[in-house]
Amino acid sequence: MRRAAVNNRMPELLSPAGDMEKMRFAIAYGADAVYLAGQRFGMRAAATNFADEELRTGIAYAHAHGVKCYITVNIMPSECDLPTLPAYLELLADAGADALIVADMGVIRLARRYAPKVPLHISTQTSILNHEAANFWADLGAERVVLARELSLEEIAEIRAKTPKELEIEAFVHGAMCISYSGRCLISQYMTGRDANRGACAQPCRWNYTLMEEKRPGEFFPVEEDARGTYLYNSKDMCMIEHIPELVRAGVDSFKIEGRNKTAYYAACVTGAYRAAIDAYAADPAGFVLPQFCREEVNKVSHREYYTGFYFGSEENGQHYGDSQYIREYEVVGMPVDCGADGHAVFALKNRIFKGEELELIQPGKPPYRFHADGVVNEEGEALDLFNVPQMRVHFSFPFAVDDYAIIRKKKERPS
Repeated sequence: MRRAAVNNRMPELLSPAGDMEKMRFAIAYGADAVYLAGQRFGMRAAATNFADEELRTGIAYAHAHGVKCYITVNIMPSECDLPTLPAYLELLADAGADALIVADMGVIRLARRYAPKVPLHISTQTSILNHEAANFWADLGAERVVLARELSLEEIAEIRAKTPKELEIEAFVHGAMCISYSGRCLISQYMTGRDANRGACAQPCRWNYTLMEEKRPGEFFPVEEDARGTYLYNSKDMCMIEHIPELVRAGVDSFKIEGRNKTAYYAACVTGAYRAAIDAYAADPAGFVLPQFCREEVNKVSHREYYTGFYFGSEENGQHYGDSQYIREYEVVGMPVDCGADGHAVFALKNRIFKGEELELIQPGKPPYRFHADGVVNEEGEALDLFNVPQMRVHFSFPFAVDDYAIIRKKKERPS
């Protein structure tokens, strides 16, 4: 069982679980809690999400591993959404959800009626920016508030000082940022008909915009604020892994990682990095030094350029990100199929491997292990110069036991 993180004032590590595979990897790599959605009423409709029976299975799996499971019910529902909501809330209560993440007053009212014993966490969609707003939700019985991402650490500390101690404060510490106030955006619905406030955002903030004059069809002119280019709304990604002490001192009870649409590798890698960072801080708060591999790990997943959000106020590099390209310097080579205590491990091939090339093995709770692809064989025991068949079972031998949730990756090949 994992520690009760909030009770001893060490922060809870809250990881995204877009589907069952991502949940398993997030838990294996150290999440204290996971957040996820069913296939209705959540703000990430593009994620695979969980069917009704999968919700029961997922919650039971989390609980069996000492991990809490929070369910997002945070869309802004229309009248047509309401008839099926009571039965869904009853399902979540019966399945054992540890909390409902909610934003709409109508949903909160129904949750009180149909899932009265399930704690309520107030979603970042409500844009909680001050202690009066936080106290309003506390007065309505909320156990936790998920603060707006637009707050500084100084402002969070003031909210913490002026709210009840039993009210938990959750804040995002890593992942994609939204150009709109706490995600309350209308651009997607206006441009594509896909409503961001009902989980279907098309992310038009990431698009490259040009200007076309009505009488000159097909002739495009750049739209430029300055030399940064035409991605006017595009945001950098947040990363606060180097600022664990500041977050703790500000009073943040739960560190939330964004990314339910990301991969199982992302969930594993980022969760593992923050787990190691938090544990290093817990072991020696006064002398805390971030383990070097934690800093490296968050750079080995697909991401936009990092910055620290609004936590330290305005920065010279700001929120704006000048193009739509992700930084992808590493790629997954293999996902685990059968790993054993004898060091023999089988992985399903995701990207090609050349004989002798340098690879990295990542495992829960350990720094990456670098090695070379020597002695690697296929199912027939053949040592090939190149393994390049997708999903091929590839056999490795290591001088130690290999975890069931180990992943093999490598630095991406440069285009020739």
